[in-house]
Amino acid sequence: MSSDAKTNPITPAGLAALKARYDHLLGTERPAIVEIVSWAAGNGDRSENGDYLYGRKRMREIDRELAHLARRMKAAKVIDPAAQVDRSRVWFGATVTLADEDDNQRQITLVGDDEQDASADRIGWSAPIARALRGAGVGDLRTVRLPGGEKEWEVVAITYPERVPA
Repeated sequence: MSSDAKTNPITPAGLAALKARYDHLLGTERPAIVEIVSWAAGNGDRSENGDYLYGRKRMREIDRELAHLARRMKAAKVIDPAAQVDRSRVWFGATVTLADEDDNQRQITLVGDDEQDASADRIGWSAPIARALRGAGVGDLRTVRLPGGEKEWEVVAITYPERVPA
């Protein structure tokens, strides 16, 4: 169940977060802005009406984000990391413990690009370190090309979320 680079893999939780953002924008934020714009438009001269101008600008931003989210959800391929069969290798959804040359350890989880969060050590599937780690097993060395030069990491441990019985 490895994932190739052409798909847009995402975890079930990641897709749920995209849907929640889409629903919030469509059901809450956009109607509120439409109401402000309608009210402001009724106040006469629109060329110097800050509420109207800001509202129109914000509505365009929301519409762009809605379109982006819709495209990302349509292209998404949900992959449940808990269902991974080959748990001895690094595939989508793996949590990987790495050690560098100085034995400094770091733990990262490989997630979809739409759910990456470096501050939470959630690395996007197409990031350089994720590409370098694909298919690696415990004890394997992987070299990652970073802006500051190359860095070598050893895979110390690989874990996946536990399967939940149906």
